[in-house]
Amino acid sequence: IFVTPRSQVKVLDFGLAKSLPTDTALTVTADIAQTRAFVGTLPYMAPEQLQGRGVGPRTDIFAIGTVLYEMATGRRPFTDEFAPELAQSILNKQPPRPKELNPAIPPRLESIILKCLEKDPQKRYQRAQELLHDLRSFPPPSAMPAFLTRWTFLVPLTCAVAALAIVAGFWLQRTEYFWRNPIGDARFQTVTDFDGTEQAAAVSRDGHFVAFLSDRDGQTDVWITQVGSGQFHNLTRGRVPGLVNPSLRSLGFSPDGSLVTFWSRKQDAANSSDINVGAVPTLGGQPRPYLEGVAEYDWSFDGSRLAYHTPGPGDPLFVSDGIQRSDVHPVFTAPAGLHAHFQLWAPDSSFIYFVQGALPDKLDIWRISPAGGTPERITAHNSRVIYPVLLDRRTLLYLASDPDGSGPWLYSMNVERRIPHRVIPGLDRYTSLAASADGRRLVATLATPKKTLWRLRIADSLAPRDVSAPARISLTTSTGSSPRLGPNYLLYVSATGAGEGIWKLSSETTTTELWSGRGARVFGGPAISRDGRSIAFSVRQQGRTFLYVMQADGTGARIVADSLDLQGAPAWAPDGQSITSAANDHGIPHLFRVPLDGRSPSLFVQEYSLDPIWSPDGRFVVYSGPDIGTTFS
Repeated sequence: IFVTPRSQVKVLDFGLAKSLPTDTALTVTADIAQTRAFVGTLPYMAPEQLQGRGVGPRTDIFAIGTVLYEMATGRRPFTDEFAPELAQSILNKQPPRPKELNPAIPPRLESIILKCLEKDPQKRYQRAQELLHDLRSFPPPSAMPAFLTRWTFLVPLTCAVAALAIVAGFWLQRTEYFWRNPIGDARFQTVTDFDGTEQAAAVSRDGHFVAFLSDRDGQTDVWITQVGSGQFHNLTRGRVPGLVNPSLRSLGFSPDGSLVTFWSRKQDAANSSDINVGAVPTLGGQPRPYLEGVAEYDWSFDGSRLAYHTPGPGDPLFVSDGIQRSDVHPVFTAPAGLHAHFQLWAPDSSFIYFVQGALPDKLDIWRISPAGGTPERITAHNSRVIYPVLLDRRTLLYLASDPDGSGPWLYSMNVERRIPHRVIPGLDRYTSLAASADGRRLVATLATPKKTLWRLRIADSLAPRDVSAPARISLTTSTGSSPRLGPNYLLYVSATGAGEGIWKLSSETTTTELWSGRGARVFGGPAISRDGRSIAFSVRQQGRTFLYVMQADGTGARIVADSLDLQGAPAWAPDGQSITSAANDHGIPHLFRVPLDGRSPSLFVQEYSLDPIWSPDGRFVVYSGPDIGTTFS
């Protein structure tokens, strides 16, 4: 939005935020120190957008309110420098009142702006017409006090004109008006329903064959079926160990469909150099090497170019002509501690799409030119995002979890408008997704996982013959996860209809709910103090994170930290006077010390750090660092 020297309002490219080249992006958003994530968009996003909820006219009202605030005061409502802090401010903080920044603003205009910026969509204007009516209710300039400056009485008029244009642009671009469900008319049929697990589905380019991993014969193997035949064939028959890796696309087809390819690592592998892509004939035969030293790949639509990444730190992405690899200059390498998986060519070869972020659930889809350059962020889930596929050069399908960890669900997005739409409602959880070259056939795997607790006796000897068989622990709850042992009791996390809670098993059959919260998700698992009398746990609820402590019997629960974006599992300090937990610090997890006496949290470890564990004497703390190249042991 521009105001010319003649006081004319110009709305340019309204509603269409774009990712800009680095120098231009810094010019437009110099006050946001973040790489191409929400260039020109994040400061205007409503809380419900940041939380992954649905958008609508009231979402656009928030964006308009941000523009009006900026026009009336000369600054945005929230001015945090980094994107994570900016998002937290939009979610949780109130902006300064406009009159504090510009005393000449009429009280009525201030109330209009603040109503637009309400956190709760129900408290905002419900329709743009209501906002326009209030903007037009201002007296004409001649009736206003003489002491008001020229700009003061121009503000309402300017706002009214801009609001009309912005409402139209935002509404058309961000509502459901243009979107159509790309699989709304699709026919669905079940391909497999074996006992056990089927996962990592892939479909040949012509859509005739489907490959998948299954443990139907005991060990996980590569299986194949011709669509509609009802016949299934085990291609690897126990000859290839180490086939499962849910963090990348582990199965594929050669361009001509004659080979099924698979990710694998050598048995007893100790480092990433033992990771390769192998292949087996589609009609059966001996497994063979396909791309040695490669973790994942994708062929361009014409089969002439290969995009692949090696398993080194940052998953270096390379592009080669044909199957002859060129590992000299990577197109892209993810920053330290991050990964870049699920490479995918655009149909016209203009971009390579990929999933980048911190495993397992701080991920999003990005794209980059095959010639290199600065990657461009496409989605903004910051959750578990996997298996992107393109039905055409605009229509992207992918799987993504909610911020509370539920899912993954099937999403669709037009990569030009970049509005995520959940395609299929319901509770079906998807684990993989693939598409034929023409986009007319999709294959997906679904899962109905159930979390339960098991007990395994630790023998005096480590010999395999002395290891006892695991025994399932009987629980009165339907699920159980994140077990922690205390003195004469076991803590675990269980989900109820309204959220998750902390449960206590104090005998073989007696379970007690210690704490629960509506819409809450307990992450990282509970931590038990050394004397077993206190419990600490982290909760994500309504887009925020909270660190709780309570007595071992569930009484006295209280929040000891609500200002941190907590990550991972908490740990009690040996003296029992503080909790150590990781928190998002400018996009990187760092360990913080949280005192129990009400003092503010303080930074404890100034490098990438998660999931702390203290030594009994308090001299050392062990923590997880960045995953810069998976080591198997």
